[in-house]
Amino acid sequence: MNPYKRKPLKVLATLAGIFVVLAGLLVGSNVWGSGSYAPKLGLDLEGGTQIVLQPKLVGDQKVTAEQLDQARGIIVQRIDSNGVSGAEVTTRGGENIVVSMPGEPSKQDEDAIRRSSQMQFRGVLAEAPGTNQPVPTGTTSGTTTGKPTGTATGSATGTPKPSATASASTTGAGSAVPQAFVRSTTPPPTPAATKPSGTATTSAPNTGSSAPKDPNDLAWITPEISQQFQALDCAKPGVLDGLVNDPKKPLVTCGDNGNKYVLGPVIVGGDQIKNAQAGYQPLSNGQPSSTVEIQLSFKGEGTKAYADASKRMVSLPTPQNQMAAVLDNQVIVAPYFQSAILDGNASITGSFTIESARDLANQLKFGALPISFTLQTREQISPTLGTEQLRMGVIAGLVGLLLVGIYSLIQYRALGLVTLASIAIAGILTYLTITILGWSHNYRLDMAGVTGLVVAIGVTADSFIVYFERIRDEVREGRPLRAAVETGWRRARRTILVADGVNFLAAVVLYFLASSGVRGFAFTLGLTTLIDILIVFLFTHPLVGLLAETKFFGGGHKWSGLSPERLGAKVSPRYVGRGRFAAPAVSMAKGGAR
Repeated sequence: MNPYKRKPLKVLATLAGIFVVLAGLLVGSNVWGSGSYAPKLGLDLEGGTQIVLQPKLVGDQKVTAEQLDQARGIIVQRIDSNGVSGAEVTTRGGENIVVSMPGEPSKQDEDAIRRSSQMQFRGVLAEAPGTNQPVPTGTTSGTTTGKPTGTATGSATGTPKPSATASASTTGAGSAVPQAFVRSTTPPPTPAATKPSGTATTSAPNTGSSAPKDPNDLAWITPEISQQFQALDCAKPGVLDGLVNDPKKPLVTCGDNGNKYVLGPVIVGGDQIKNAQAGYQPLSNGQPSSTVEIQLSFKGEGTKAYADASKRMVSLPTPQNQMAAVLDNQVIVAPYFQSAILDGNASITGSFTIESARDLANQLKFGALPISFTLQTREQISPTLGTEQLRMGVIAGLVGLLLVGIYSLIQYRALGLVTLASIAIAGILTYLTITILGWSHNYRLDMAGVTGLVVAIGVTADSFIVYFERIRDEVREGRPLRAAVETGWRRARRTILVADGVNFLAAVVLYFLASSGVRGFAFTLGLTTLIDILIVFLFTHPLVGLLAETKFFGGGHKWSGLSPERLGAKVSPRYVGRGRFAAPAVSMAKGGAR
């Protein structure tokens, strides 16, 4: 085989490999997953579900316009984090939020949208079994103990611990963050005498006039708080409904483990969470374990408050050395401290699945809703445009493709077939990508996205025109076709990359600044721009290189689109095969050799 042909064939084989991978993913998503062989459609083309959220208010509490706007913005971020779904979020009547989503959202999706996700970190003042039973009274010194729900470990170097009872130490390079929250069945030793396991951990109510000195002071337990604590029965359904959560006051609530708690005022609020990521907790060797965790990092004020609290609480008796992570008024974990955590990083483990941990991490990352919402109504809505508009959009795309094909064949003759083949390959690749993204990232194709696909036909054709014109310019200069193909490519690819780079940059800016409807256009424009670059580099250029080896194109046939005579070449080189030309013949001109 001609060595010149090997490189184009290898490049084309790479493109074929990409198609095989994408096709395999599509088939696999349908056989073993919930995928589809057709792209998911957006709200305007398929219809969907409309849910109306009503603020959950307590007493004479009223919702403000600022709270409503803030809640709407957070809900938009939560929905967008699950993919380009084209959902619409609006306000109604100055108090309700209307969410229109394509398709049939699951109950988990609805809960993720309307859940407050107000995480707070509070110190534990008292703990007891959640069922209503007589609770013994301890001493004001808080020397009685119970069994905490976990351990908290950490170090200034930000290294996680492989074990729930490990002390603060490093495990070497490549470690993640310290385990601020890890469940454990073994509590730390306490300096005070202990009661038998399973007894309640409480303290005497504060009947004096002494004011609490810090969030962990037992003086927060007033007779009223003690009465609420003893009356609370966590086994009753809806027992926490209507619970008023004041960050500056103690909170009597239940935990996921079935226990009930008296918690001090908020030490670190959810607004101080800088970032939240879900994943599997790493082992000491760096390999992921089966334990799901949510890694948190705090902002500056939150880091300082958390560090001060951990230094104060690490020497306190149980349960005052426990830091409770409270989500929507319920304790999800209440571990104790083994050492102070100073770097503002924490790790929460609990009864999470990887999916629920990711949902919670997204909610915490984008912030807590300023108010909680209840579901007022839920109904199916019809598509605003429907299949007729989709059909018209497809027809518009086909008409555009036909016009581009006619122009290419007139202008470039047989070389125009390369343009049509390239557009067809780009169309198949776009279809596979959009369909797979619908399964993996909940991408939905709306009418704006269809418009972006139609515009992409012209963008793709423009790249081929730039390349072909460069080749024809080189032929006009008298270069053989093989040399013209390579020289023209070196000159054209920079222009193609610059043009596509501008298109992609515009798509990115439009995607992040525009509303949900226009984002579909921006997404498809950016996606097809990247595919255009891929096709030009992996298909069009190597294919033209192979055609230059043929007699029809390499010999400059008049219908090839690369005929030196038709292009007005300065000299007419003689074709000798395999894309090579011999020097022109010498002739006489006005008394001299020519």
